[in-house]
Amino acid sequence: MFINITASETGNNKGSSGTLVNYLEKENHLQPEKGRGLGHENWFNGTANEISRQEVRIRIDRNIAKLGRNDSKFFLINVSPSQKELAHLYQTYGEQGVKEQLKEFATKVMDEYAENFKRAGINSHQDLLWFAKHENFRYYKHDDKEAKDGSRQKGERKEGRQDHIQIIVSRKDITNTIKLSPQNTSKGKNKEHSAKLGEFNRTAFKQSGEKLFDAFFDFDRALKDTLAYANTMKNGTAEQKAQMLVLDDIQNRQGEPAPILKDLSLEVAGGLFDSIGEMIGTVGKFSVDLLSILMEPVYVAPGSAPIQGKKKKKKRCTDQSQGRRY
Repeated sequence: MFINITASETGNNKGSSGTLVNYLEKENHLQPEKGRGLGHENWFNGTANEISRQEVRIRIDRNIAKLGRNDSKFFLINVSPSQKELAHLYQTYGEQGVKEQLKEFATKVMDEYAENFKRAGINSHQDLLWFAKHENFRYYKHDDKEAKDGSRQKGERKEGRQDHIQIIVSRKDITNTIKLSPQNTSKGKNKEHSAKLGEFNRTAFKQSGEKLFDAFFDFDRALKDTLAYANTMKNGTAEQKAQMLVLDDIQNRQGEPAPILKDLSLEVAGGLFDSIGEMIGTVGKFSVDLLSILMEPVYVAPGSAPIQGKKKKKKRCTDQSQGRRY
Protein backbone atom coordinates (compact mmCIF):
# COMPACT_ATOMS: atom_id res chain seq x y z
CA MET A 1 0.00 0.00 0.00
CA PHE A 2 1.51 3.26 -1.14
CA ILE A 3 0.17 6.41 0.51
CA ASN A 4 1.93 9.65 -0.22
CA ILE A 5 1.23 13.31 0.55
CA THR A 6 2.55 15.97 -1.80
CA ALA A 7 1.99 19.62 -2.60
CA SER A 8 0.45 18.79 -5.96
CA GLU A 9 1.02 16.70 -9.08
CA THR A 10 1.42 20.04 -10.84
CA GLY A 11 4.01 21.28 -8.36
CA ASN A 12 2.14 24.24 -6.83
CA ASN A 13 -0.35 24.32 -3.98
CA LYS A 14 -0.03 27.97 -2.99
CA GLY A 15 -2.54 29.29 -5.52
CA SER A 16 -5.73 28.02 -7.09
CA SER A 17 -6.49 24.31 -7.15
CA GLY A 18 -7.82 24.68 -10.70
CA THR A 19 -4.69 23.37 -12.44
CA LEU A 20 -4.58 20.24 -10.30
CA VAL A 21 -8.33 19.63 -10.61
CA ASN A 22 -8.13 19.88 -14.39
CA TYR A 23 -5.09 17.58 -14.44
CA LEU A 24 -7.00 14.93 -12.50
CA GLU A 25 -9.76 15.10 -15.12
CA LYS A 26 -7.38 13.56 -17.67
CA GLU A 27 -9.13 10.18 -17.93
CA ASN A 28 -12.41 11.92 -18.74
CA HIS A 29 -10.75 13.33 -21.86
CA LEU A 30 -9.38 10.06 -23.24
CA GLN A 31 -10.25 9.25 -26.84
CA PRO A 32 -12.15 5.97 -27.49
CA GLU A 33 -9.08 4.20 -28.87
CA LYS A 34 -7.11 5.23 -25.80
CA GLY A 35 -9.39 3.74 -23.23
CA ARG A 36 -12.64 5.67 -23.14
CA GLY A 37 -15.71 3.60 -22.46
CA LEU A 38 -15.02 3.62 -18.74
CA GLY A 39 -17.59 6.38 -18.35
CA HIS A 40 -17.28 9.90 -17.02
CA GLU A 41 -15.83 9.81 -13.52
CA ASN A 42 -16.99 12.51 -11.09
CA TRP A 43 -15.55 13.33 -7.69
CA PHE A 44 -16.62 12.00 -4.29
CA ASN A 45 -16.02 12.93 -0.64
CA GLY A 46 -17.66 10.35 1.60
CA THR A 47 -21.07 12.01 1.52
CA ALA A 48 -21.62 12.51 -2.24
CA ASN A 49 -20.48 10.61 -5.33
CA GLU A 50 -21.35 12.94 -8.20
CA ILE A 51 -19.40 16.11 -7.47
CA SER A 52 -18.33 18.20 -10.45
CA ARG A 53 -14.83 19.53 -10.99
CA GLN A 54 -16.21 23.08 -10.85
CA GLU A 55 -17.55 22.52 -7.34
CA VAL A 56 -14.25 20.99 -6.24
CA ARG A 57 -12.23 23.96 -7.47
CA ILE A 58 -14.59 26.60 -6.07
CA ARG A 59 -14.90 25.06 -2.61
CA ILE A 60 -11.17 24.39 -2.21
CA ASP A 61 -10.22 27.85 -3.47
CA ARG A 62 -12.68 29.59 -1.12
CA ASN A 63 -11.59 27.68 1.97
CA ILE A 64 -8.45 29.74 2.61
CA ALA A 65 -9.36 32.16 5.42
CA LYS A 66 -6.29 33.79 7.00
CA LEU A 67 -3.85 31.95 4.75
CA GLY A 68 -1.06 34.05 3.32
CA ARG A 69 0.02 34.35 -0.28
CA ASN A 70 2.88 31.90 0.23
CA ASP A 71 0.97 29.44 2.43
CA SER A 72 -0.05 26.02 1.17
CA LYS A 73 -3.76 26.01 0.37
CA PHE A 74 -4.30 22.30 -0.21
CA PHE A 75 -2.50 18.95 -0.37
CA LEU A 76 -2.67 15.93 -2.64
CA ILE A 77 -2.91 12.44 -1.13
CA ASN A 78 -2.18 9.49 -3.37
CA VAL A 79 -3.66 6.16 -2.25
CA SER A 80 -2.26 3.38 -4.44
CA PRO A 81 -2.75 -0.32 -3.70
CA SER A 82 0.03 -2.65 -4.81
CA GLN A 83 -0.38 -5.22 -7.57
CA LYS A 84 -0.87 -7.94 -4.93
CA GLU A 85 -3.51 -5.86 -3.16
CA LEU A 86 -5.34 -5.07 -6.39
CA ALA A 87 -5.29 -8.74 -7.39
CA HIS A 88 -6.93 -9.55 -4.05
CA LEU A 89 -9.58 -6.86 -4.59
CA TYR A 90 -10.43 -7.99 -8.11
CA GLN A 91 -10.63 -11.62 -7.01
CA THR A 92 -12.90 -10.68 -4.10
CA TYR A 93 -15.14 -8.00 -5.61
CA GLY A 94 -14.85 -8.45 -9.37
CA GLU A 95 -14.56 -5.81 -12.09
CA GLN A 96 -17.67 -3.92 -11.02
CA GLY A 97 -17.04 -3.84 -7.29
CA VAL A 98 -13.45 -2.68 -6.96
CA LYS A 99 -14.09 1.00 -7.67
CA GLU A 100 -16.78 1.38 -5.03
CA GLN A 101 -14.74 -0.55 -2.48
CA LEU A 102 -11.76 1.73 -3.05
CA LYS A 103 -13.96 4.78 -2.64
CA GLU A 104 -15.18 3.51 0.71
CA PHE A 105 -11.62 2.69 1.71
CA ALA A 106 -10.49 6.22 0.75
CA THR A 107 -13.13 7.68 3.07
CA LYS A 108 -11.74 5.60 5.92
CA VAL A 109 -8.22 6.74 5.04
CA MET A 110 -9.41 10.33 5.45
CA ASP A 111 -10.79 9.39 8.89
CA GLU A 112 -7.25 8.28 9.76
CA TYR A 113 -5.84 11.50 8.28
CA ALA A 114 -8.12 13.58 10.52
CA GLU A 115 -7.34 11.58 13.67
CA ASN A 116 -3.61 11.81 13.03
CA PHE A 117 -3.64 15.56 13.74
CA LYS A 118 -4.77 15.01 17.33
CA ARG A 119 -6.72 18.27 17.28
CA ALA A 120 -9.91 18.94 19.19
CA GLY A 121 -12.84 19.01 16.81
CA ILE A 122 -10.97 17.13 14.05
CA ASN A 123 -12.14 13.56 14.42
CA SER A 124 -13.19 12.21 11.03
CA HIS A 125 -13.38 12.90 7.30
CA GLN A 126 -16.52 14.95 7.96
CA ASP A 127 -14.41 17.58 9.72
CA LEU A 128 -12.26 18.02 6.60
CA LEU A 129 -12.85 19.64 3.22
CA TRP A 130 -11.72 17.03 0.72
CA PHE A 131 -12.55 15.61 -2.68
CA ALA A 132 -11.29 12.42 -4.30
CA LYS A 133 -11.21 10.78 -7.69
CA HIS A 134 -10.77 7.17 -8.74
CA GLU A 135 -8.26 6.68 -11.55
CA ASN A 136 -7.78 3.56 -13.66
CA PHE A 137 -4.38 4.17 -15.25
CA ARG A 138 -0.85 5.28 -14.54
CA TYR A 139 1.71 6.49 -17.05
CA TYR A 140 5.48 6.33 -17.22
CA LYS A 141 7.23 9.53 -16.19
CA HIS A 142 10.63 10.78 -17.32
CA ASP A 143 12.27 9.69 -14.05
CA ASP A 144 10.94 6.12 -14.12
CA LYS A 145 13.64 3.48 -14.59
CA GLU A 146 11.93 2.12 -17.69
CA ALA A 147 11.80 5.57 -19.30
CA LYS A 148 15.46 6.17 -18.51
CA ASP A 149 16.65 2.89 -20.01
CA GLY A 150 14.46 3.34 -23.09
CA SER A 151 12.30 0.25 -22.60
CA ARG A 152 9.25 2.52 -22.22
CA GLN A 153 8.33 5.97 -23.43
CA LYS A 154 7.30 8.88 -21.24
CA GLY A 155 3.50 9.04 -21.23
CA GLU A 156 3.07 5.35 -22.11
CA ARG A 157 0.45 3.58 -20.04
CA LYS A 158 1.77 1.22 -17.36
CA GLU A 159 0.90 -2.46 -17.48
CA GLY A 160 -1.33 -4.36 -15.09
CA ARG A 161 -4.01 -3.12 -12.73
CA GLN A 162 -3.39 0.50 -11.82
CA ASP A 163 -6.50 1.54 -9.87
CA HIS A 164 -5.72 4.28 -7.36
CA ILE A 165 -7.34 7.24 -5.62
CA GLN A 166 -6.21 10.86 -5.80
CA ILE A 167 -7.43 13.11 -2.97
CA ILE A 168 -7.33 16.90 -2.72
CA VAL A 169 -7.70 18.07 0.88
CA SER A 170 -7.91 21.69 1.98
CA ARG A 171 -5.34 23.14 4.36
CA LYS A 172 -8.28 24.46 6.40
CA ASP A 173 -10.92 22.31 8.04
CA ILE A 174 -14.54 22.17 6.84
CA THR A 175 -15.42 25.26 8.92
CA ASN A 176 -12.58 27.29 7.35
CA THR A 177 -11.26 28.13 10.83
CA ILE A 178 -8.64 25.51 11.77
CA LYS A 179 -5.30 25.17 9.99
CA LEU A 180 -4.22 21.59 9.37
CA SER A 181 -0.88 20.84 7.80
CA PRO A 182 0.65 17.38 7.25
CA GLN A 183 3.91 19.28 6.75
CA ASN A 184 4.09 19.69 10.52
CA THR A 185 6.23 16.70 11.49
CA SER A 186 6.87 17.74 15.09
CA LYS A 187 5.05 14.59 16.31
CA GLY A 188 4.05 16.55 19.39
CA LYS A 189 7.57 17.60 20.37
CA ASN A 190 6.96 21.25 19.54
CA LYS A 191 3.82 21.91 21.60
CA GLU A 192 3.39 25.53 20.53
CA HIS A 193 3.67 24.63 16.85
CA SER A 194 1.39 21.61 17.29
CA ALA A 195 -1.24 23.75 18.98
CA LYS A 196 -1.46 25.89 15.82
CA LEU A 197 -1.15 23.25 13.12
CA GLY A 198 -1.78 19.97 14.87
CA GLU A 199 0.65 17.12 15.11
CA PHE A 200 1.18 14.91 12.10
CA ASN A 201 3.21 11.73 11.97
CA ARG A 202 3.48 10.73 8.31
CA THR A 203 4.85 7.28 9.07
CA ALA A 204 1.99 6.59 11.49
CA PHE A 205 -0.50 7.78 8.86
CA LYS A 206 0.93 5.48 6.19
CA GLN A 207 1.04 2.63 8.69
CA SER A 208 -2.61 3.18 9.60
CA GLY A 209 -3.56 2.98 5.92
CA GLU A 210 -1.82 -0.37 5.58
CA LYS A 211 -3.43 -1.73 8.74
CA LEU A 212 -6.81 -0.43 7.62
CA PHE A 213 -6.51 -2.11 4.22
CA ASP A 214 -5.69 -5.47 5.81
CA ALA A 215 -8.63 -5.29 8.23
CA PHE A 216 -11.16 -3.80 5.81
CA PHE A 217 -10.42 -6.19 2.95
CA ASP A 218 -9.36 -9.24 4.99
CA PHE A 219 -5.95 -9.19 3.33
CA ASP A 220 -3.16 -11.45 4.64
CA ARG A 221 -0.06 -9.31 4.24
CA ALA A 222 3.32 -11.01 4.29
CA LEU A 223 5.82 -9.41 6.64
CA LYS A 224 8.10 -8.52 3.73
CA ASP A 225 5.24 -6.49 2.20
CA THR A 226 4.81 -4.26 5.24
CA LEU A 227 5.96 -0.68 5.59
CA ALA A 228 7.71 -1.55 8.85
CA TYR A 229 9.82 -4.19 7.12
CA ALA A 230 10.68 -1.98 4.15
CA ASN A 231 11.64 1.01 6.32
CA THR A 232 13.74 -1.14 8.65
CA MET A 233 15.65 -2.89 5.87
CA LYS A 234 16.33 0.48 4.24
CA ASN A 235 17.06 2.73 7.22
CA GLY A 236 17.33 0.50 10.30
CA THR A 237 20.41 -0.43 12.30
CA ALA A 238 22.20 -3.73 11.78
CA GLU A 239 20.53 -5.11 14.91
CA GLN A 240 17.05 -4.02 13.79
CA LYS A 241 17.60 -5.66 10.40
CA ALA A 242 18.71 -8.89 12.08
CA GLN A 243 15.61 -8.87 14.29
CA MET A 244 13.34 -8.27 11.30
CA LEU A 245 14.97 -11.12 9.37
CA VAL A 246 14.33 -13.45 12.30
CA LEU A 247 10.63 -12.52 12.26
CA ASP A 248 10.47 -13.06 8.50
CA ASP A 249 12.16 -16.45 8.88
CA ILE A 250 9.61 -17.46 11.51
CA GLN A 251 6.72 -16.39 9.30
CA ASN A 252 8.12 -18.36 6.37
CA ARG A 253 8.24 -21.49 8.50
CA GLN A 254 4.73 -21.01 9.79
CA GLY A 255 3.46 -20.52 6.26
CA GLU A 256 1.02 -17.72 7.10
CA PRO A 257 1.06 -14.25 8.67
CA ALA A 258 0.72 -14.15 12.46
CA PRO A 259 -0.58 -11.01 14.24
CA ILE A 260 2.08 -11.31 16.93
CA LEU A 261 4.83 -11.12 14.30
CA LYS A 262 3.38 -7.95 12.81
CA ASP A 263 3.12 -6.40 16.26
CA LEU A 264 6.73 -7.29 16.94
CA SER A 265 7.82 -5.90 13.58
CA LEU A 266 6.36 -2.50 14.48
CA GLU A 267 8.26 -2.52 17.75
CA VAL A 268 11.45 -3.57 15.95
CA ALA A 269 10.98 -0.70 13.50
CA GLY A 270 10.61 1.63 16.47
CA GLY A 271 13.94 0.46 17.93
CA LEU A 272 12.35 -1.03 21.06
CA PHE A 273 14.68 -4.04 21.41
CA ASP A 274 18.44 -4.16 21.96
CA SER A 275 18.73 -7.78 20.84
CA ILE A 276 16.86 -10.69 19.28
CA GLY A 277 16.70 -12.38 22.67
CA GLU A 278 15.06 -9.34 24.23
CA MET A 279 12.57 -9.19 21.34
CA ILE A 280 11.49 -12.80 21.82
CA GLY A 281 11.48 -12.55 25.61
CA THR A 282 8.85 -9.79 25.61
CA VAL A 283 6.01 -11.91 24.23
CA GLY A 284 5.50 -14.11 27.27
CA LYS A 285 4.29 -17.66 26.69
CA PHE A 286 4.28 -17.20 22.92
CA SER A 287 8.06 -16.78 23.03
CA VAL A 288 8.36 -20.53 23.68
CA ASP A 289 6.66 -21.20 20.35
CA LEU A 290 8.91 -18.68 18.65
CA LEU A 291 12.00 -20.30 20.09
CA SER A 292 10.89 -23.79 19.09
CA ILE A 293 10.36 -22.60 15.52
CA LEU A 294 13.71 -20.84 15.53
CA MET A 295 15.57 -23.94 16.63
CA GLU A 296 14.25 -26.23 13.90
CA PRO A 297 16.82 -25.26 11.85
CA VAL A 298 18.38 -22.27 13.54
CA TYR A 299 18.08 -19.00 11.72
CA VAL A 300 21.42 -17.61 10.57
CA ALA A 301 21.64 -13.85 11.02
CA PRO A 302 24.26 -11.94 9.02
CA GLY A 303 27.66 -12.38 10.68
CA SER A 304 26.74 -15.63 12.43
CA ALA A 305 28.03 -19.12 11.65
CA PRO A 306 25.41 -21.67 10.54
CA ILE A 307 24.62 -24.19 13.24
CA GLN A 308 22.36 -26.71 11.55
CA GLY A 309 19.69 -27.08 8.90
CA LYS A 310 19.72 -25.06 5.69
CA LYS A 311 23.07 -23.74 4.65
CA LYS A 312 23.31 -20.04 4.05
CA LYS A 313 26.18 -17.99 2.81
CA LYS A 314 28.17 -16.28 5.51
CA LYS A 315 29.10 -12.65 5.19
CA ARG A 316 32.21 -11.33 6.86
CA CYS A 317 31.21 -8.84 9.49
CA THR A 318 32.91 -7.48 12.57
CA ASP A 319 29.74 -5.95 14.01
CA GLN A 320 28.80 -8.30 16.82
CA SER A 321 25.42 -6.62 17.18
CA GLN A 322 24.32 -8.50 14.10
CA GLY A 323 24.65 -11.87 15.81
CA ARG A 324 21.93 -13.56 17.77
CA ARG A 325 21.90 -13.02 21.48
CA TYR A 326 19.80 -14.75 24.07
